Amino acid sequence: MSTHARPLADRLAAASDAQLERLLRVRGVRADAGWGDFFDAAEALLEPGSIERGLADLTRDEARMLHDAAQGHPAPGALPALAALGFVDGDDHLSPPVAAAALAHPPVGDDAQRADPPATTSESARAAERAFATVAALADLLLAARSTPLALVATGTLSATEKRRLPSVGDLDDLRELAEMTGLVRAVDRELRVTARAEDWLDASFGARWTQLAAAFRAALPRGIRSGDGWTPPAAWDDAYPWSPQWPARAARLRVLAGLLGLRTSEDTEPEWAADLRRGTQPDASSLTVLLPTEVDRLFLQNDLTAIAPGPLQPALDNRLRAMTEHESAAQASSYRFTADSLSRAMIDGESEQSILEFLRAVSLTPLPQPLEYLVAQTAARHGLVRVGPDATGGTTVSSTDEHLLQAIEVDRNLRPLGLIRDGDRLESRVSAETVAWALSDARYPATLVDRDGAAIATQRRRLAPAPEPGGAPYAALIARLRSHRGPDADAAWLDRELEAAVRSRALVLVEVAMPDGSSRELTLEASGLGGGRLRGRDRTADVERTLPVRSIRSVRVLQS
Repeated sequence: MSTHARPLADRLAAASDAQLERLLRVRGVRADAGWGDFFDAAEALLEPGSIERGLADLTRDEARMLHDAAQGHPAPGALPALAALGFVDGDDHLSPPVAAAALAHPPVGDDAQRADPPATTSESARAAERAFATVAALADLLLAARSTPLALVATGTLSATEKRRLPSVGDLDDLRELAEMTGLVRAVDRELRVTARAEDWLDASFGARWTQLAAAFRAALPRGIRSGDGWTPPAAWDDAYPWSPQWPARAARLRVLAGLLGLRTSEDTEPEWAADLRRGTQPDASSLTVLLPTEVDRLFLQNDLTAIAPGPLQPALDNRLRAMTEHESAAQASSYRFTADSLSRAMIDGESEQSILEFLRAVSLTPLPQPLEYLVAQTAARHGLVRVGPDATGGTTVSSTDEHLLQAIEVDRNLRPLGLIRDGDRLESRVSAETVAWALSDARYPATLVDRDGAAIATQRRRLAPAPEPGGAPYAALIARLRSHRGPDADAAWLDRELEAAVRSRALVLVEVAMPDGSSRELTLEASGLGGGRLRGRDRTADVERTLPVRSIRSVRVLQS
């Protein structure tokens, strides 16, 4: 049992809930830690592993401050700053275990701010193209995850199956990390789901998309590389957390993500638009977008059932067109292909033959090709041949005017998980109607979701990540438990704790006992028992067993354990 835990426990008890939460998070404490009181917390925080986790989270300035304090010459104002990190006890002294751990690390030198040189025109152009490609690939990822959340493995990365399903999107791990960092996706139950914020982002223009990404990326940077509202030069990021073994690899990853957003060139230079962000000003995409092709709002419809956009299509038009096509290429001149399956999906989402044809005529630079018009009409005629809706008992009914089609659904092995059972001229299932409708659509049956009155319902397969619970402090229960066990007499509680520890280890202790005449006497005891408000032990000097009232014990010090 550490003798340094008592003063640290006093400091922890005096801290605010916000200060405690930050300290617990930095030290990597589990929210379900089995601590009973602040003494437990203090002892755990003084363990070498916990101290090292705290040291790893120190920025360059904080590490230099702590190292100077450990050497005995703290800078003015250093101790209050270090107290918030749990390194200072209730007596405003640096905890000896912390000081020893800090001195085991090399001293921190002066910070050399090595700014990236300004980018040339050609370097800026290449960075702008990279930013454009990243934003487009990120949109592809979000559109894929919006309808079908992407599966994650235990490490939090995308599964190999998802990487095979989206081979043309780009480096999925980089895009996933960037999307999570900027709040466009969130991991929920081993799935990567888009957030409500991503819905608005997908409908925005390239300039607005990039501006939101750049601002969110800057806000998510660790405090060690922030400078006011901006950031420190990326060349100096490796030294931001000098005592963290993992930080150099993380700094390299952040530079990669900055490069994907066009905030740093491959030549380690800084474009004009990145310099403004680094200084802390509001992001401005004008100097970036001027280097890119103008977004277009028209396309060419061709007889081979494809659509060609002569440049980057406006995002709102691109999103709607993708909902009714298969996207074949993601270059600046995008290509889309119409198929019966893609048009069927669009109709399930709420499109109709009329709305699709009106949209295509409005955006096409060429007359509507007859093969495409015929495909839309044919798909619309088949759409709704299978009707899926709720029944009176809360289950689902599947019906069709085509008995052969209904028989095919009944014996389809891929649909067995739906539990479809024949009931006269229809099929019944206990699975929800929307789930059944999408399962049939995925199996290429012309299914339509209907309500109880038989009217068609437009449904969109979008599973958004739930919003974070407001005020959901993960350590609230732990902090409340620690405070609830904080009694009015901390000295008596600490004494009981010391005596219990001494008895458990059969330690040799020096006990100071208050005598009836007001004087005090020191006894050297081998602690053997504690109960009923009394300490039992063998007096090493007199070689006799003694029983002492705990209320008469003023202090205890372990001599040998």
